[in-house]
Amino acid sequence: MTEDVLAEFEPPDDPSLDEVAAALIALDPTGARWAAVVRHTYDMLYNGAETGRYLWKDLAKTEKTHFGTLFEINAQREFEFADGSGDPDDPLHKGLDYSIAGHDVDAKWSQDDGRWMLPPEVFGKLALVATGSDPKSEFSVGLIRVRPEYLTTGSEGNRDKKSWLSPFGRQQVRWLWRHAPMPVNVLLQLPSATIENIVDSKSGSVRVARLFRATEGRLVHRSAVATVARQLDHQKRARGNGGARDILRPDGYLIMSGVYHAPVAAALGIPVPSRAEYIAARVVPSLHQEGALLEGRWWRLAHDGDTVTDLAPLLPDEKKRQKRRSEAKEKS
Repeated sequence: MTEDVLAEFEPPDDPSLDEVAAALIALDPTGARWAAVVRHTYDMLYNGAETGRYLWKDLAKTEKTHFGTLFEINAQREFEFADGSGDPDDPLHKGLDYSIAGHDVDAKWSQDDGRWMLPPEVFGKLALVATGSDPKSEFSVGLIRVRPEYLTTGSEGNRDKKSWLSPFGRQQVRWLWRHAPMPVNVLLQLPSATIENIVDSKSGSVRVARLFRATEGRLVHRSAVATVARQLDHQKRARGNGGARDILRPDGYLIMSGVYHAPVAAALGIPVPSRAEYIAARVVPSLHQEGALLEGRWWRLAHDGDTVTDLAPLLPDEKKRQKRRSEAKEKS
């Protein structure tokens, strides 16, 4: 197409694409579920609990290639998409990845924005194209009808006859979420010296405590806890009974889980963790009825210059656990 023709080009009406787009928005109006899918896929590949990895560059080439397959599987599990039905009149179309709103859709991931590999079986079909950046904590998900005029082919040695979207084709993607936020990999935001200090201990609980001290007031995904703990029971290292909560409690730190303590975080006026996140905050007793009411006292965030003289209060679930442990000891 000439530049004049491209400038005047208007994509034809595509009711099928409209219906798929509407169904996806209805399933996830905010994009939070897609964000969780992308976050989970990165973390599955890093496998931080066993490897300690959290950087894309540390993955093997085969692992990076596998991202698209894992993304496709994780999205199908999250949204319960049916399998694509295929087309009996088209021998190339043996069935795309999903059936959404009654239409077959192929899922394509590219770590490089715009470089989705498109095989012949998706030509003329609908594709869900996605990309993301862990350092930027963002993802994008969109839809496109893979039309010939949107494509550019590879080299003559391209045995699979795969194509890519041309610059013009990339402009035709209907973005449902573009550069949308996803849960942060907080380890990417810490200086290398801080990371070195965190991991410089043989104790998983000490490493997790150092992580929370270094990330006070910031959301910490449970995957980061697993990466630092390097133990099968990594979430236990964030709790009391010898975990990070007990280690940091004398310094006034609360470690709040989104599962149990979202109201406490909200009362303190700090970011509220999701069910997959934690947040640490240093608190001191409040002279007024402000902040969070814990163990019968009011507590507020510690300010610069505040001296912590009181143990941080027990959080509600920790108080119950402590009571159960005491009762168990008495029985034994």
